[in-house]
Amino acid sequence: MWHVTSAQSVTQVIAHRGAWKVDSLPQNSIASLHRAIELGCAGTEFDVHLTKDGVLVVNHDNDFYGIDIGTATYAELLTKKHPNGESIPTAEAYLREGMKQKKTKLIYELKTSKLGKERTLHAADLSVELVKRLGAEAMVEYIAFDYDACKRIVELDPKAKVYYLNGNIAPEQAKQDGFTGLDYNFKKFKENPTWIKEAHDLGLAINVWTVNTEEDMRSLLDQQVEFITTDQPALLIDVIKQFKKENKKQKRRRNTE
Repeated sequence: MWHVTSAQSVTQVIAHRGAWKVDSLPQNSIASLHRAIELGCAGTEFDVHLTKDGVLVVNHDNDFYGIDIGTATYAELLTKKHPNGESIPTAEAYLREGMKQKKTKLIYELKTSKLGKERTLHAADLSVELVKRLGAEAMVEYIAFDYDACKRIVELDPKAKVYYLNGNIAPEQAKQDGFTGLDYNFKKFKENPTWIKEAHDLGLAINVWTVNTEEDMRSLLDQQVEFITTDQPALLIDVIKQFKKENKKQKRRRNTE
């Protein structure tokens, strides 16, 4: 995901929890990260929680195969494995692996802690610290459902690209708080049909999640959103290619009329 000042001509593909679906890979695994990179996705999204002993780990749900992440130590989480044999990745290991290439951005979703706001903000602090320590600022963009966590990340790194996920803030407010853009469920943009244009007029980028049907993909391509997050990245890549071909044909037809 790259910051833009207006709607770009080609929508970019963000793999949701990596590219896992076609090959039945574990979500948020290193294997699904590699597959997203191999597909040529512009970005791959991953979810980060904080363990009891202060380790940032990558997993979508609050539990890892029945072990509650927020109240478990990292050592306790290592007693379980993904079906492909991988252990739960630390955020550091995931970032280091993703940084071995430069084409696919690492979309870092900071999960909201069930243990409260203070724990969520502490995770935000540790996340920015980790990204800076690894020198990963150019590769990482942040997303979060917690508005205060988004603001904390901007405060800690004013140059960070930060997108808010929850869908309850209008573009103007997001702009005032220093966010790069809005990253909302596609239903939110249907409920607020002016928001995409308003965001673009303010220089904010738009990502839409989680878009898995060709019909919804095409609707968003028509609206020139910058990014689409999907569980079907290979499908979206094909749809974008076809969409571009159709647009070229239409332009040629208009030019010959």
